Amino acid sequence: MNRVVGSIWGASLPRRSWYGIAGAALLIASGAIHLDLYLTGYNSIPTIGWLFLLQIISAFALAVAIPVTGLRLAYAAGALFAIGTLGGYLLSLKIGLFGFTEVRTTAGIVAAIIDVAAFAVLAAGAASGLGLARRVVQAVAAVSVIALALLAGALATPKTQPQPAATGGGQTLNARDIGGVNLLVNAKGYTLYWFAPDSPGKSVCYGSCAAYWPPVAGNASAGPGVTGTIGVIKRTDGTTQATYDGHPLYTYIGDSGPGQDGGNNINLNGGLWRDVPVAGG
Repeated sequence: MNRVVGSIWGASLPRRSWYGIAGAALLIASGAIHLDLYLTGYNSIPTIGWLFLLQIISAFALAVAIPVTGLRLAYAAGALFAIGTLGGYLLSLKIGLFGFTEVRTTAGIVAAIIDVAAFAVLAAGAASGLGLARRVVQAVAAVSVIALALLAGALATPKTQPQPAATGGGQTLNARDIGGVNLLVNAKGYTLYWFAPDSPGKSVCYGSCAAYWPPVAGNASAGPGVTGTIGVIKRTDGTTQATYDGHPLYTYIGDSGPGQDGGNNINLNGGLWRDVPVAGG
């Protein structure tokens, strides 16, 4: 039996099979999107950066191996890789992955749809020409529909963040020792950050940037030990945002609890993020 299974998966399809060409193209597209995200900031995220690099290398390697070898095993590996990549994306949206929580972005959604398409094409290609091809194709279609449904559900109801006070007005900002440094935190103890591309009194973080880094609403006040100046600015969307010594303040969705500073020194969404040392701390 093992010999029979080995001969099936070791068999080759035509190297110019449309399944292989289309599947390889889809893997390249997925890898290219992840490469762009990696180069524009994800490379600085602990663990996630390395996973992105591994995904990129694997996507391009499989995209070469599938049409070059034509092996059904390569097709199957590509299909499993694609659906696995989608699974990681869904986990990061709904639960968080290695301390990182993903948000809905156009790039992420497009990559996820491409992953579903790559799975469908390569799985169907791996089964083509076999006696059970029709049943396998039906199963592949069912899995693809389920995957798209899960994607739609995850996008419709992303992970609810545990720090609603980050965007609520009237809160008191405090100082807290985190990793031996006196840092500015919100009323629930979540670390606050500033964004290098911002200028004093002006935020440039909107859209998906603000989804990763929720702005701290205005009308905040300084608690004990906070010796800097707490101010407020008006954002272009009409909301207010608290500032510290002129720097607009944010929280980070990757911090799942008080006392964490996972966003410090991350280069994401167009610039470097730093936690906020308390003046005189």
